[in-house]
Amino acid sequence: MAAVVAATALKGRGARNARVLRGILAGAAANKASQNRTRALQSHSSPECKEEPESLSPELEYIPRKRGKNPMKAVGLAWYSLYTRTWLGYLFYRQQLRRARNRYPKGHSKTQPRLFNGVKVLPIPVLSDNYSYLIIDTQARLAVAVDPSDPRAVQASIEKEGVTLVAILCTHKHWDHSGGNRDLSRRHRDCRVYGSPQDGIPYLTHPLCHQDVVSVGRLQIRALATPGHTQGHLVYLLDGEPYKGPSCLFSGDLLFLSGCGRTFEGSAETMLSSLDTVLGLGDDTLLWPGHEYAEENLGFAGVVEPENLARERKMQWVQRQRMERKGTCPSTLGEERSYNPFLRTHCLELQEALGPGPDPTGDDDCSRALLLEELRRLKDMHKSK
Repeated sequence: MAAVVAATALKGRGARNARVLRGILAGAAANKASQNRTRALQSHSSPECKEEPESLSPELEYIPRKRGKNPMKAVGLAWYSLYTRTWLGYLFYRQQLRRARNRYPKGHSKTQPRLFNGVKVLPIPVLSDNYSYLIIDTQARLAVAVDPSDPRAVQASIEKEGVTLVAILCTHKHWDHSGGNRDLSRRHRDCRVYGSPQDGIPYLTHPLCHQDVVSVGRLQIRALATPGHTQGHLVYLLDGEPYKGPSCLFSGDLLFLSGCGRTFEGSAETMLSSLDTVLGLGDDTLLWPGHEYAEENLGFAGVVEPENLARERKMQWVQRQRMERKGTCPSTLGEERSYNPFLRTHCLELQEALGPGPDPTGDDDCSRALLLEELRRLKDMHKSK
């Protein structure tokens, strides 16, 4: 399907694009073969578990994520409104939560915390592919939770770390990012819930605007307005200067490893502006995304840029990680610039292959927005294979 879509997109663009098309077809075939190999290795995966799962030998440990019933995939406007604006969406989230807890009693992926000079970032795998995070000031024993969609999993990590939860940072209103706000804010009476007032975030207590800073102990976390996925989407940048380490970007559903979020409540121009906001950050900034989408996203990147060696190297690493059920975050913004097609709309080859080419009026942002829109359309079709 991806090859057919690519062929349509490239139709009539001459010999240069014919070469690109051949590369795309080869990339699609290679990606399909890679998927077949992965399926073969997964053929002995354990069945869905109800209570405590049986211990598995290391080579049988990988449990593939079940697709389907994803409320954010191929949704219509009516369903999206029901999911985000009515109690039906919350009931659907609760059903997702129960199923994920049964299927992944220890989380969908194995994760490793990153410890810097007195600061700890702990990824928490929740639902079927989401990540929540604890950002911990290890000296003051204070913690900030980012997008705590499963309050039970987040609370377990809080107790294990022996810290006090003082703030929740919510990137946007979707239940798979905000569903734990109520339980955690009730359990931790002094906990503040931060987010955009434009997004209808449940149990919001402290509204934030672009460039507002949240201070917790030695943690300095800046909110950046990045609308597009939702009207009030925020990302959060942990400043690395106070602890002499790398800055950390908690990107929610704006940016993933080799991908970006869908524009549910914005235009391609809006999303491009938001992506450019994070592109202005340093290359060594660590990217902590809201979902484990790495393998799927890199597969799509291989369709549109089959000769990208940085993507190929990253894909090989990601496949090794996922075969051992290990998480793939963080990457860095420097890495993402080299293989994430949604951050490469300035690249002339991509513009000529999939977009309108350079704008005759010299409006580069217009050409990039059109290319971003086409990439998002192709990605949505790629996911539905």
